[in-house]
Amino acid sequence: MKRSDEEEIVLAGDIGGTKANLGVFQRGQDRPQPLVLESYSSAAASSLNELIADFLVKHSFPVSSACFGIAGPVIRGRVKTTNLPWEVTDREVQEFFNFASVILINDLTATGYSIPLLREEELFPVNTIPADTEGNVGLISPGTGLGMALLIRRDGNLIPLPSEGGHVDFAPTNEKQVGLWRSLKGSMDHVSVERVASGPGLFTIYKWLSGLNGREEPPWLTERFRLMDPPRAVSTAATVEKEPCCVESLEMFISIIGAAAGNLALTGMTTGGIFLGGGILPEIMPQLDDDAFMKAFTDKGRFRGILSGIPVNVILNDKAALLGAAQRALEARCVE
Repeated sequence: MKRSDEEEIVLAGDIGGTKANLGVFQRGQDRPQPLVLESYSSAAASSLNELIADFLVKHSFPVSSACFGIAGPVIRGRVKTTNLPWEVTDREVQEFFNFASVILINDLTATGYSIPLLREEELFPVNTIPADTEGNVGLISPGTGLGMALLIRRDGNLIPLPSEGGHVDFAPTNEKQVGLWRSLKGSMDHVSVERVASGPGLFTIYKWLSGLNGREEPPWLTERFRLMDPPRAVSTAATVEKEPCCVESLEMFISIIGAAAGNLALTGMTTGGIFLGGGILPEIMPQLDDDAFMKAFTDKGRFRGILSGIPVNVILNDKAALLGAAQRALEARCVE
């Protein structure tokens, strides 16, 4: 049955540990069309409902359905966020706002729904290889944490599967990384790959390397750490000032991401491509063009050849997860 334009308006959210994006979308010609978008500090709110209420007070749209991509494992409509003190259920949000339907999905699942919708100019190629149009796809996204997802090919469509792959064991690939693992293992029960392949992980690598090498931190860098987000300070000092410890930290970080992406590619046999999301990697694309990422990505012994033939792209659209959540909400409207 054909629906009215009013019924086609949906609310979408991308809820991360640092930032939350909300937007109202309507069905567009080739992908959801945003009507209004807002960004919030996740930590400044006590709940998802608080963010939604603030948004809807500012923007009065006849929203009936919603989908939220949330950083955390979603199990039967409930999620306890990994990097926020929130517990969210679809039923609670639906009843509080009297929405017709609410869908909660993992934030990387949301990004996965956007991948078939992304345009060429929204991607930066790291490994320019034709994709296997019948192959599965992988997604890995370092940010406040490390998100992963697989997209399985079925009947010509890509179906995103949720994953908490960022919490698998960190597997060091050289002696220096073994030293980093040993240092972290001394202070925590489980050293997940997220501990080192994320924004906080980049700063962790820097602090460990600076202590290992006995380097005296430049006063200007100490001041920069005070004034801005430490991971961003490390990447900026590496790419702009070429500060040696920051350069080494970024190189190790990229190598760890590359190895994790290669592991994901083998796990899902993602001959359709690997996509790199999150807010960190688009800012260091020249460094991704160097050999460190692809060397770590393909360094899998007998399977080097298969991995060399997998395309790798950085997602440049920083609202990809929001776009994917809107797509999921509109798909749900179609089957009601």
